[in-house]
Amino acid sequence: MKNKEIKKLTNDQLKSKINSIKKDLFNIRFKKINGQLEDTSIILKLKRDLAKVMTNLNLNRKN
Repeated sequence: MKNKEIKKLTNDQLKSKINSIKKDLFNIRFKKINGQLEDTSIILKLKRDLAKVMTNLNLNRKN
């Protein structure tokens, strides 16, 4: 997810995005354990997206 896309989202949208990314990470971890996950780089991408969204949400709260 690009920073430009994240900056356009409202606080409610950011919160829902955080929840969806966390759910995706949870499901992907199970796939990894079961050996069903072929591309493990997805985990790193999701973690980075989660950090970007959370950072942007915290910046919006301060303003």
